[in-house]
Amino acid sequence: MTLRGWLLAGAAVVLVLITLSSAFYTVSETEQVVITQFGEPIGQAITTPGLHVKLPFAQEANVFEKRWLEWNGNPNQLPTRDKKYIWVETYARWRIANPLLFFQRLRDERGAQSRLDDIIDGDTRNVIANHNLIEVVRTGNRAFERTEDVEDVMDEEAARQVELGRDKITRLILDRASHVVPDYGIELVDVQIQRVNYIETVQAKVFDRMISERKRIADRHRSEGQGKSAEIRGKKERELKVIESEAYRKTQEIMGRGDAEATGIYAAAYGRNPELYKFLRSMDTYRAAVDKDSWLVLSTDADLFRYLQSPNAASPARKSASSNK
Repeated sequence: MTLRGWLLAGAAVVLVLITLSSAFYTVSETEQVVITQFGEPIGQAITTPGLHVKLPFAQEANVFEKRWLEWNGNPNQLPTRDKKYIWVETYARWRIANPLLFFQRLRDERGAQSRLDDIIDGDTRNVIANHNLIEVVRTGNRAFERTEDVEDVMDEEAARQVELGRDKITRLILDRASHVVPDYGIELVDVQIQRVNYIETVQAKVFDRMISERKRIADRHRSEGQGKSAEIRGKKERELKVIESEAYRKTQEIMGRGDAEATGIYAAAYGRNPELYKFLRSMDTYRAAVDKDSWLVLSTDADLFRYLQSPNAASPARKSASSNK
């Protein structure tokens, strides 16, 4: 065979391989295929896994996911029924239920994401606009874990009873959107509110109110602490006065008993020998009142001077002491 013959044979083989590769296609367990001929779909969607045949070059296999897909919405500024402007961010889970209709209406997943933006965001706006903010935030009427501070901060809006709650509101959004998306070959299984937040202007006011409430609570606690401190100090002062009064009373009782005992001793001593008692008391007086630098000015008939006149003046006392012995 000549060189030209070999080239023609090789070209024929390549053409056959290209034709065969264009004629066969595979479908996996997670895929579904819509066949189009010159851009127009023909027949029903192919959802059975395996090897399949189509017309080469004229027909094209358009592959779509069979699994559940995610949709994440952009944050939207929405008004509530009670005129509170909030940012709401939602997400959803969907799948292609009718590949042929999906291809005819949306062509691909990018078109589906854009259409879901319009449908879910619109239904979210309508539902939230018909309900108060507390319905979007809370899920039910479960009682708050109340403390003294929470009762002070919580306002009428937070204490309001919830009629539906976030779960039922998301079910409303899902029900409304589920009636629309089948027209595009889509099945919607779940819609949830991912995040709710105030707009910046309202958020600043809310933060300011929270700060003022916390400051008021701190001032109240500080005032209560000062009152308690004053009460403790007053109680301490009263107890201290009681203790001092009791100690003074006991001191006076002890001193009284000592004075009484001393008086009894003095009286007993005076009764046994009055003259000796006078002499001893005079000596005590001399010792306490007179030292080497003291001067005394006394009359000659003074009782205190009697024992200083002459040694004989003290003889009766010495005689009495001798007789007592």
